[in-house]
Amino acid sequence: MMRTAVILAMASMSMLLTGCVSTQSENDQQAAIKVAPVSPDYKLEITLAKLNEILASVELTPEQRARFHYDRGVIYDRVGLRILSRIDFHQALKLQPNLADAYNFLGIYYTQESEFESAYEAFDAVIELSPDYDYAFLNRGISLYYGERMELAVSDMSDFYARDPSDGYRVLWLYLAEREIDEVAAKSQLAQHRAQLQDNAWATALVDYYLGTKTKQQIFSLAQEGLKHPQEYAERLCEAYFYMAKIAQKRGEHAQAANYFRLALATNIYDFVEHRYARLELARTNELLKTAVN
Repeated sequence: MMRTAVILAMASMSMLLTGCVSTQSENDQQAAIKVAPVSPDYKLEITLAKLNEILASVELTPEQRARFHYDRGVIYDRVGLRILSRIDFHQALKLQPNLADAYNFLGIYYTQESEFESAYEAFDAVIELSPDYDYAFLNRGISLYYGERMELAVSDMSDFYARDPSDGYRVLWLYLAEREIDEVAAKSQLAQHRAQLQDNAWATALVDYYLGTKTKQQIFSLAQEGLKHPQEYAERLCEAYFYMAKIAQKRGEHAQAANYFRLALATNIYDFVEHRYARLELARTNELLKTAVN
């Protein structure tokens, strides 16, 4: 998600796993408990305190106040306080109606709440205000995907992918949408797109898992290699469990998928796409499980 350089610098967090969710696989359990929980970076709390003080006591122009509300909303989003974040983004848009970043966040929230028409409108506003805003195409594509408008979802995902074919995550999301239309053709496309990815990239390993050339155990092992910052292992687990859940889900293994989605949520990497939609996926999977029992 696009953020200001200031927020990126000051709001870096060290949030790791907060607990272990039991699963049907011992390997999954072992991967889930390898990262000990830590407290959020104190810099984040300092930044929030400063933003609160500025908004409460400093005379600002409407544009400045909008930006500070937006920046505070980003931090709230990173720690999972979506209601507070949403209030700040709405306030930012009242003050500065052309703030594309705020519309983008609101579109994500609408999607998480299955308010798809509102989400489409929000993402349309982003693209109208900022046609080169890459992630608006991803986020609108995801919204269309969950809204079961697959042809349009593939169109947006294809646009997003075309802007950077070397990004494994773009490859994965395009595949997830395409397979809902034609699974065989989507798998063939996935293999073709794999050829443009770097062999040693973490996202490429996830693509290889989808292609069947890497095992679950290999993915968990690779998730621990080449880590550059304290929370990166938790981030990788969040992604791995989400995409593994999507495979289990497609196979009709709904109990396993539910466990994986819970594990993705347990990472508390709130601002990752995979964490954002794991809760929506889990709710839908639980409904399928209830239906199967009844």
